[in-house]
Amino acid sequence: MSGLPIISAEQRRAEKRGVKMALLGKSGLGKTSQLKTLGIDNTLFIDLEAGDLAVADWSGDTIRPRTWPEFRDLAVFLAGPNPALPAELPFSQAHFDHVCQQYGDPASLAKYQTYFCDSITALSRLCFTWAKSQPAAISERSGKPDSRGAYGLLGQEMITALTHLQHARGKNVVFVAILDEKIDDFNRKVFMPQIEGSKTSLELPGIVDEVVTLAELKADDGSSYRAFVCHTLNPWGFPAKDRSGRLSMQEEPHLGRLIAKCAAATTPQSDKE
Repeated sequence: MSGLPIISAEQRRAEKRGVKMALLGKSGLGKTSQLKTLGIDNTLFIDLEAGDLAVADWSGDTIRPRTWPEFRDLAVFLAGPNPALPAELPFSQAHFDHVCQQYGDPASLAKYQTYFCDSITALSRLCFTWAKSQPAAISERSGKPDSRGAYGLLGQEMITALTHLQHARGKNVVFVAILDEKIDDFNRKVFMPQIEGSKTSLELPGIVDEVVTLAELKADDGSSYRAFVCHTLNPWGFPAKDRSGRLSMQEEPHLGRLIAKCAAATTPQSDKE
């Protein structure tokens, strides 16, 4: 009889970990260009925008899923199976085995340290197109499209897939999304990720460890500069969260160095002294 499978503190600290991040920002500020700050040899660019001119000269590896089922296949291949799921469900062991027959040995992924997924704004549109064609999006009574059923399926599918991909052990996973500025019912300025449906936008901050907004800010002299906003309580109201505890409210707009700074928190300070 085997004992309780306790993971010791030493084993936990020795595990290879990764930073899971949502990178938000208004259109045109250079979110996609942050790919250029990452290693060419160890980054996989998941291009959902059908090729972006901003990184046309980036020479790393790229993959372009064009449909929602293709993205689900990619997610299970990159992150591995969830052994708790029944064989008929996506992300199960059976799904993983089927995808490996198409994509080959998952050991080929060992060279990648970071998955850069740009963007989940576009991904949500792929998912919604698929969701509208499913039985759940058709009214059983009238046989007509049921938008409530389609949006419900969209939210469920997106959250399940993003949660699964962020469980890629030992990998950095960056989800990029456009940030919208809106005025709420109380005439207050609010910011929300531009994602089809509301469920994914609301739950995304709980999926990842870090939420960072790339923003254009004003200096004391009135000049403009770009920076990463990283703290939940910030004077601009941008979405942000730092679970690592290592980031300042503002950080330089260099994703590679930001990830390295977050990753340094995986070794407790008391262990370094």
